[in-house]
Amino acid sequence: MTLAATSPVQYVPRIGPSFAKKLEHLGILTVRDLLYHTPFRYNDFSHTTSIARLHPGMMVSVNGEVKQIKNIFTKTGRKIQEAVVTDDTGSITVIWFNQLFLPKIIHAGDQIALSGSVGFFGNKLAIESPEYELIVADKIHLHTGRVVPIYSETAGISSKWLRSRIYFLLTEYPNLIHEYLPDNIRNIYKLPKLEDAIQTVHFPKTVQEGEASEKRLTFDELVLMQCTSFEQKRIWEETKRASAFTIPESIQNTFIQALPFALTNDQHRAIQDVTNDLKKTIPMNRLLEGDVGSGKTVVAGAAMFTTAKNGYQSILMAPTQILAEQHYQTISSLLTPLGLTVELILGGTKQDLTKQNKTDIMIGTHALLQNTVLFSHVGLIVIDEQQRFGVYQRALLRSKAPSDLTPHLLTMTATPIPRTLALTMYGNLSLSILKEMPIGRLPIKTWVVPKEKRDAAYEWIRKEITAQNAQAFIVCPFIEESESMTSVKAATKEFEHLKKQVYQDLTLELLHGRMKQAEKTKLLNDFRSGKTNILVSTPVVEVGIDIPNATVMMIEGAERFGLSQLHQLRGRVGRGDKQSYCLLFTESMESTTIDRLKILETVHNGPELAEHDMRIRGQGDLFGNRQHGIPEMVFSALGDDRIIQNSKEVAQKLITSDPTFISFPHLRERLNESKIQDIAQD
Repeated sequence: MTLAATSPVQYVPRIGPSFAKKLEHLGILTVRDLLYHTPFRYNDFSHTTSIARLHPGMMVSVNGEVKQIKNIFTKTGRKIQEAVVTDDTGSITVIWFNQLFLPKIIHAGDQIALSGSVGFFGNKLAIESPEYELIVADKIHLHTGRVVPIYSETAGISSKWLRSRIYFLLTEYPNLIHEYLPDNIRNIYKLPKLEDAIQTVHFPKTVQEGEASEKRLTFDELVLMQCTSFEQKRIWEETKRASAFTIPESIQNTFIQALPFALTNDQHRAIQDVTNDLKKTIPMNRLLEGDVGSGKTVVAGAAMFTTAKNGYQSILMAPTQILAEQHYQTISSLLTPLGLTVELILGGTKQDLTKQNKTDIMIGTHALLQNTVLFSHVGLIVIDEQQRFGVYQRALLRSKAPSDLTPHLLTMTATPIPRTLALTMYGNLSLSILKEMPIGRLPIKTWVVPKEKRDAAYEWIRKEITAQNAQAFIVCPFIEESESMTSVKAATKEFEHLKKQVYQDLTLELLHGRMKQAEKTKLLNDFRSGKTNILVSTPVVEVGIDIPNATVMMIEGAERFGLSQLHQLRGRVGRGDKQSYCLLFTESMESTTIDRLKILETVHNGPELAEHDMRIRGQGDLFGNRQHGIPEMVFSALGDDRIIQNSKEVAQKLITSDPTFISFPHLRERLNESKIQDIAQD
C-alpha cells in the first residue's frame, strides 16, 4: 500500500489498530511521529569478542551455538530461562527471566548473537538478560553486535519492537521524509540532510554519529516551531478583525486611582502594552507571564474595565473552580465599586440567561462553553493558565461571541517559563512579563529541612501559628500511601498523624482532589476565615488559593517536585504583609538532591528557577504535565543557547525569503500538518 508521512500509524504493515492504540501512549499517531520517536540513549554492543575473553563488567556481543536452553521454576516462584552457548573458545551461561516462550523460538543447534553485560549468576559467569537474534544468512542484525537504540516504551511496546518497525519503514518506504532546508543554509550550519539524519539517529555506526543526527532533528523541530508561530501570527493579523477601543487617559486613571495599592513598574508597563493592543483593529493576542502573586489579575482587571467602558463584555475562563472563585472575588472587589457587574458561572449551577446579556464580566470554568451560557457583545477574553486548555476549547469560547469581530485575547500564566522557552514556543503571541512583586510584599524565607530536624520544625510551626495568629499549609505529594513508596508522606495518613500526635491543640483540615467541589469550597472558606489553623493538602492548592493570613508552607517529599512546582506551591503564602516561610522537608540524603532544593533558598524568581529546572532535569517535565505535542528532544535543547540562536537565524532566513513558505513546498507541507504545540489560536 502507499504510505505517506501523514498516514495514520495503524496502516504501517505489522502494526494495525491494536498496536496503534498502544503507540498513542507515546504520542505516536502518524508515520512521521514514529520516525521522529528518537532514542533517549544507545547501548554500544559494537564490540564482538570470543567467549574465552569474557570477564565481569564487560558490555559485549558474542556469537555462538546454542547447546541447550530450558525453563527453570524455582521454589520461590521465579521463572528463569537458562541457556548454554559455545564458540570455538569456550562456553557461557545465558540467563533471562519471565520469558517462558524462549525455548519455543530458540533451540539447541541454533546460531545466536547475544549482546549484553557480563556478570555472575550464582557462582557462574553469565550474560544476564541480553538482547538476542538468531543468525540467519543475509539477515541484518538490529538488536545485537552494533550500536543499539533504546526508546521510551509503554506497555506492549518494547525498544526491540520499535527498532523492527522503524527499520521496516526506512527500508521499504525510503522516501517518507523530505528535506526542506535549502542546501546553502544546510552548508552554512553544517547540517546533514534530513533523510540521512532520520536513518542515522535510529541506526548509527557510532554513538557520536547518532547524537549528531539527533541534533539535526532537534534543530529541525525548533525551526518548525518558530515558522509555525510566525505563520499563526501572520494569519491572525491578516484574517482577524476586532473592535478598536477608544481609551482616553481618564479611563486608565479612574481604574488606577481606585486601587487600594500602588502598581509596580511591571504592572504599569503591562497595562500600557494591553491598552496599546486594545486600540488596534487587529485583535490582541498577548501572553501575560508572572509569578504567583505578581498581580496578573490586576492587569486583566484594567483591560476589563476599559472593555466595559467601550460597551463590551469580558469573559475570564479558569481551569478549576477554585481558581475561578478566586478570580471572581478579586475582580469583584476591584470593579464592582466602579459600577461594573460581575457574574460567576460554574458547572451545575442554574443561571439567569437574561442577566448574562447585561453582565459586564463573566468569570467561570469550562461551564462558560455550555450552550446555555449566552454572550451578546464580547470584546475581551481572558484565559488563565492557558496551557491547560486545548485549541478547541479556546476557539469554542471565542466562537460564542455573536459577531464578525474577533474578541481581544489575553492569556495569563503563573507557570514559570524560561525566557528561551517562552520566546520559542509562544512566538505567535506578544509577551508581557511581571518580574516585580507588589510593593510591600516580603520575599518568602525558604529552608530545606533534613529528617533529623523534623520535630524541631513541627514545634517552630506551632510557635509561628500561635505567636503570629497565622495559618499554615502542609502539602504531601499523594493522597494515600503507596506500597511501592512507603517512605513518601501521604496526605490522608499524615493528616491523622499530625492531628492526633503533633498538633492536638490546633485545628486541622484535609483537602484533596477526590473531594466534591462543595466540600472543597467549604474547607477553603473555613481556612480563609481563620477557623482552620493548618490545611493538610495534596498539590491541589498549587494554583488559585489566596489566603493572606497563611504564612507557612511546609512541603513533604520536596524532592519529588520540580523547582517550578515547588515555587508555585511556595507562592500560596506571602500574600499579606507578614513575613512568610517555606519549609522543604526531605528524607533524601543525596547531596545532588539537597543542592537542587537549596536553590530555592536563594532564588525567588520563577523564570530563573525554571531555567535551573531545565538544566537539572533535562528533557523532563517542566510544568508538572508534559506540554502536548512538543518532542522530548526539543526540551533537551532549550538550554543550548547556540542551537536556539541558530534555529532562529534559519527561521528568519526562510521567512525573509518567502513569508508564505510557498517556495518551500516540503516546509509548507509540515506547517500545514504541524502539531508541534497546540498554541494555535484557531
